[in-house]
Amino acid sequence: MNLNSTRHTRIRILEATATVFNQKGMKFTMDDLAKELTMSKKTIYSIFRDKEALLYAMVDYAFDNIKECEQQVFCDDSLDTVEKLRKMLGVLPDSYKEIDFRQLFSLRSKYPKIYEKIEERLESGWDSTIALLERGVKEGVLRPVNVVIFKATFEAAIEQFFGRDLLISHDISYSDALDELVSLLFDGIIKK
Repeated sequence: MNLNSTRHTRIRILEATATVFNQKGMKFTMDDLAKELTMSKKTIYSIFRDKEALLYAMVDYAFDNIKECEQQVFCDDSLDTVEKLRKMLGVLPDSYKEIDFRQLFSLRSKYPKIYEKIEERLESGWDSTIALLERGVKEGVLRPVNVVIFKATFEAAIEQFFGRDLLISHDISYSDALDELVSLLFDGIIKK
């Protein structure tokens, strides 16, 4: 396989992984993935040595796509600062809206290195968000807020969504939980 073909195959595998993950959760097998792709397992294993390597790569692929969507929001001149910030915090690429991210809680015990990678990615890449927070304060549309506390609150909530079966046991979708989190951060709980 040439470099372009390998890259294309890698992306196909990662996208199909999201599909089978959504269907079967962490219990999906490489056979399930091969069937979804109509590809041999040998081809999959030529790109990813095992399921753990595949899932590790999937974390970066998913977060890279989320960051790309965040950047599109950040550069959207039709949105004001508050709209940009609200959208950036709640962004999910269209192809991820059906994925059951609630299943990620099982990673913590079975694949701790992958879970650590998720935590690492959650804690990085905040530059655009922080710039919007600071811009909003300067524009007078946001009250001064301690960025460290804001970031820690958001990260801790997301880690709770991924680190426990909280959403599953309360039958709350990840998308709904993310929307509620953003709403709480922006609007609080006081009825207006």
